[in-house]
Amino acid sequence: MTDTTCHMSISLDGFVAGPDQSRDQPLGLRGGELHTWHMPGADVTDADRTATGWLMRPRGAYVMGRNMFGPVRGEWDEDWRGWWGSEPPYHAPVYVLTHHAHEPIELEGGTTFHFVTDGFDAAYALASEAAAAGVGGVDIAGGASTVRQALVAGVVDELTIDIAPVLLGSGERIFDADVAGTAPFDFEPVEVLHSPLSTHIRYRRRA
Repeated sequence: MTDTTCHMSISLDGFVAGPDQSRDQPLGLRGGELHTWHMPGADVTDADRTATGWLMRPRGAYVMGRNMFGPVRGEWDEDWRGWWGSEPPYHAPVYVLTHHAHEPIELEGGTTFHFVTDGFDAAYALASEAAAAGVGGVDIAGGASTVRQALVAGVVDELTIDIAPVLLGSGERIFDADVAGTAPFDFEPVEVLHSPLSTHIRYRRRA
């Protein structure tokens, strides 16, 4: 069985991105404040460094939504190659959910973006197959809609939530009605760390 992880930062009022997401503000208004705990120059603690290790551990493959990959909507009408420059941090195959076909994009460091038009289950199956041939399991990289689909599908084994002491007021949630209304939260906390910047809770699915 593929071990599947997901690691998301969230505000105290439940948002993983602020309102008005755009090319200039991909995380929405004040959304970047959720991620201070792992940003260069921040006053991080040992707890934050440990959680950053969880976030950056090597995985065999990733699944992400098109909105996380970039701001282009509809048909691919420009040569967008992701937010991360010539060498993204993934170093593994990344399967991007989209309604519009696109040729794979191979970048430096072992990252190749594959574009999947057949939905979450198809992307997850491809990621699981790729991970089985490599090192580490699958990570559900975001954004919120993709994480919700993974939780509804019941494939997430480990879920880490970094709760920032920030109130965004509106934006995009993970735990929306299509998750909360379908199944109980079948996870238990196995590790909790905290700092002034975030409370890091690592959950595992109950056996």
